[in-house]
Formats: sequence, structure tokens, C-alpha cells
Amino acid sequence: MCQVNVLEAKTNFSKLLMLLETKQESEVIICKNNKPVAKLTYMPPVDTSRSLGIAKGKLIYPDDINDGDEEIAKMFYGEDL
Repeated sequence: MCQVNVLEAKTNFSKLLMLLETKQESEVIICKNNKPVAKLTYMPPVDTSRSLGIAKGKLIYPDDINDGDEEIAKMFYGEDL
């Protein structure tokens, strides 16, 4: 654990992030007037490899979902389509 004041955190923010990324520090405590106010920790990457198609087959919509499109288009673009 590393403890720094606000000015030092602002000045060395990139270095503090690198300490967390390389696991040289588990967390960084940021202090204001020698009192802890925030904790900076490493956040592991989120696996996004399966995000596309995650809801495939789970969404149900009515067969007439496009009914009324012409009416809505007229509302936006006027009667002269």
C-alpha cells in the first residue's frame, strides 16, 4: 500500500497507475491534509469477447413492430415524403 497527498497524486498519476498495473502496489491511498479521502486500486481487464450476440434469441418483439413507421416518418419529416 502506498500513501500520497493530492498534489503528489496529480503530479505522478501515470507513475501511480503503472505501480498498480505492474502489481508493485496493491492500492494507493490519496490523502488531503494528511487524512485519507480516496483509494486507487487496480481494475483487471473486463472480458468483452462475448458481448456481441449476448441476447440473441432472448428478445421477443411483435410481428407488427414496423406498422406505423410511415405515420411516424410523417411526424418527423412532414407530409411530403
